[in-house]
Order: sequence, then structure tokens, then C-alpha cells
Amino acid sequence: MLKNRIHNPILRGLVEWIIAIGLALLLFLVLRMFVFRVATVSGDSMLPTLEDGDRLILNRAAVVFGELRTGDIVAYPYPGDPSEYHIKRVIGVYGDVVDFVDGGFIINGQPLDDAFSYVPTSWGNVHFPLIVEEGYLFVLGDNRNASKDSRYATVGNIANQDIIGRVLVRIWPFDSFGRVN
Repeated sequence: MLKNRIHNPILRGLVEWIIAIGLALLLFLVLRMFVFRVATVSGDSMLPTLEDGDRLILNRAAVVFGELRTGDIVAYPYPGDPSEYHIKRVIGVYGDVVDFVDGGFIINGQPLDDAFSYVPTSWGNVHFPLIVEEGYLFVLGDNRNASKDSRYATVGNIANQDIIGRVLVRIWPFDSFGRVN
């Protein structure tokens, strides 16, 4: 190794530090790219589950190696501004029939268990019923009337490949630290 060829102890120590910092940086980049991301909630579209300013750890590996399921909370770049992340709940996955009847969602003929919804729902501007296509998700904010989500043609269904990560834990504020349901 290079450090074994260096006889000056100060220079050898410096080389060891550079190697250690380089390896730590490489590990950080690999973890950030394939395993974890950090996101901040912006707005009230996920009340009462998540609040404006909450900081979240996203599990990137769940997207890359696993399948997303109904009820998962995911982050994706907003179609109107890809630099901005939106955080929403998965309501429909590939093959699901999503309908909107009398202010509520019907998924595959069954009323959506809407225990996490904050307010009564408006239908948006897409045509129901719709079938979630392969490779896409139908997502909604928990605070439906303050959410731009799959009910609107400007957002539509979200491609699985656009999902940045599934919400794993809330890290800020500290008094709300923990797993997000």
C-alpha cells in the first residue's frame, strides 16, 4: 500500500485520514443513492399524519428492491416542479379500480378505509372509475382538500420509477420522532 511506502509519520497519518474520509464519503453516497434519503414536509396536505416542517427519512431500498403497497406514504418529485418533493399516501396500485362515489373512494368495489383522511374529499378533475396502470400508483394526501394529488390531471398517477422513497421515520420535531403510520 501507498501508506506503507511513506516513511514520514506525519505524512503517513495524513494519508490515512484522507483514505478514511474518502471511504466514509463513498459509503455515504452509496447509502444516499440506494438506501436512504431525507425529505421535509412542505404544506398541510398530509395533516394530521404529517405536519409542515416535519423531517423524514425515506427508505429508498423499499422502492428499488420491494413493492409499494396501499397505505404506504411515499415521496416523489412534483410534476409541475421536479425540484419540489410531494409526500402522499398510496391508495391504489397496479390493477386496482379506483372510483369516487358520494364523497368517498371505492377501491376494487370496497369503500376505502379512510381513517387517516383529515377532511371530506372532493373528486378533483380526473374521470372515475379508473384502473391503475402497470408501473403506476394512485396517491392522495390525507388532508384531501389541501392536496394536489392523483385526483388532478396535472399530477395524475405517479410512475413507480419516479418514487424517491417510502417514508420510514420522522426525525424532526424530536417530540414526534418515530415510525410514521
